Amino acid sequence: MKLLEGKKTLITGASKGIGRAIALRFAAQGAEVAFTYLSSVEKGQVLEQELQALGVKAKGYRSDASDFKEAENLITQVIADFGGLDILINNAGITKDNLLMRMSEEQWDSIMTTNLKSVFNLTKAAIRQMMKQKNGSIINLTSVVGIRGNAGQANYAASKAGIIGFTKSVALELGSRNIRSNAIAPGFIETEMTSELSNKEEWLKNIPLQRGGTADEVADCAVFLGSDMAKYITGQVIQVDGGMLT
Repeated sequence: MKLLEGKKTLITGASKGIGRAIALRFAAQGAEVAFTYLSSVEKGQVLEQELQALGVKAKGYRSDASDFKEAENLITQVIADFGGLDILINNAGITKDNLLMRMSEEQWDSIMTTNLKSVFNLTKAAIRQMMKQKNGSIINLTSVVGIRGNAGQANYAASKAGIIGFTKSVALELGSRNIRSNAIAPGFIETEMTSELSNKEEWLKNIPLQRGGTADEVADCAVFLGSDMAKYITGQVIQVDGGMLT
């Protein structure tokens, strides 16, 4: 028996990196996968074909999660296409790093809109269906940076810390409806985003397991939180960080 057999799942920002790994892992575990992409149209189309090749229902949607109306329309469309929604994974995110004294208003606002407002938009739109079903799992991708901060990433850290507060609040509000809300805080994961970091070696030497993590290792945590193995777990932040913040 596959862990996510027939679970209708929506993953935002899944054309690359962690989102892509989660989509493939979920499909391999039997989930039906809806996912979004924005600029990476070709990668989104390729992923849709890969997921379908695993024998599950899968569909990609070009949608901007940071737009409130678009998020509402997306959820409506996914429910119409898949017949429900069991798991929502808010993964879409960007970085625009700069020291605070040099950070522009645009660099602050765009991070807050893409990383934090998108989580509000999608979660608010999705919970109506989950409340009707009296069942649901919401998984939000935060970061160890949202827990400890990071020089040059005040905007990113603030957005990811906000996701943690949001996740815990939703868990308290919706637990009585059998809707769970948890967050995953990846540490140093080898992706396109981290390959651009200038202080990579500095990060790695502070990790007890002495290496960066993989997107698949984050995806495995998401599979656990989405499955019935985690049905008594809500309001938690699970660090997938090799012991970095231990």
